[in-house]
Amino acid sequence: MRRAAAALVLAAAATAAQAQFLSVGENATVLYDAPSRNAKPLYVVSRHYPLEVIVNLEAWVKVRDHTGALTWAERKTLVDRRMVVVTAPSAEARVRPEDGAPAAFVAAQNVALELLGMVPGGWLRVRHADGADGYLRTSLVWGA
Repeated sequence: MRRAAAALVLAAAATAAQAQFLSVGENATVLYDAPSRNAKPLYVVSRHYPLEVIVNLEAWVKVRDHTGALTWAERKTLVDRRMVVVTAPSAEARVRPEDGAPAAFVAAQNVALELLGMVPGGWLRVRHADGADGYLRTSLVWGA
């Protein structure tokens, strides 16, 4: 029984480590309930919003958003640029990946930030749209 549980945990960790993300490359894109423009439109998401790839077809991608909702987006509206979205009420980026480091900038909830890299210890290096960069705890954002 313990071996089966350990195998499930390892499989989940491997899947999470291999997650692929894309972001919205246009001013906005419509997310549908099926892979067709004739399907029901569910949401509109703005430029830079990160989406996790679940299924990749030629012209359509099944995606998951930060709420866990599964929808479909046209592949041509998405780009390979890695972004994250702030899920905390606000996120204070630091000049170094240390809790006591000075603040570099503060981003509000739902703001998209460019992911520049992952840093050991649960930190991400990110860049704000205004050009400021800094380090955030991974727990403050979704999309990494």
